[in-house]
Amino acid sequence: MDYKEGEEWKGFDADMAGAFASRIGVKPEFKEIDWDDKTELLEEGAIDCIWNGMTMTEELQEIISCSQPYLSNKQVFVMPDDSRQKYSTPEECQHLLFAVESGSTGEDLLREKKYRYTAYETQKEALQSVCEKQTDAAVIDIVMAAYYTEKEEGFRDLSYRFSLNDEKICVGLRRGSDLTKEVNDFFAESLKDGSMQKTAKQYGIEGAVLS
Repeated sequence: MDYKEGEEWKGFDADMAGAFASRIGVKPEFKEIDWDDKTELLEEGAIDCIWNGMTMTEELQEIISCSQPYLSNKQVFVMPDDSRQKYSTPEECQHLLFAVESGSTGEDLLREKKYRYTAYETQKEALQSVCEKQTDAAVIDIVMAAYYTEKEEGFRDLSYRFSLNDEKICVGLRRGSDLTKEVNDFFAESLKDGSMQKTAKQYGIEGAVLS
């Protein structure tokens, strides 16, 4: 969804956020944050929006303004190709040690379902831990799993299966912000003219776009 290539931010969300910024006549500034602090930073004005694969939840909708959802998503198990054939249900994976992004929906689900896990700062680091055999499998967003296992050379020996949930992704803004309507209008126009689908296809996640 977002990654750095040199000094430039790339990814589906980064590209869409950049296009939105151009639409409203501002230059985007991308800021790395502690994901656990995202709503507090938004409320304090340290950031103006959260645009990074954020799952829409009832709890979030009570404390911030959420855009309309623009991608469907699931939390999936990612594991080495040679081990995924051993398991036919999520329950059979109960003994595995999972890697997960700290503060993510995946971590919430693993905790709730009492799976063992180690938390990492990013989903990419979680996948790297599986490649390095520090953990047995990872739980990450399906859109991220699709991108990394299909597009990134170092992760092509991994594959994903089993979903723990169904969810939708949105952009988060401060309560009462007029940017919420601007983002929703931008999404509607991007769907109508096909630019959102074109950007999604570039990153291999066109199947996740919500029409």
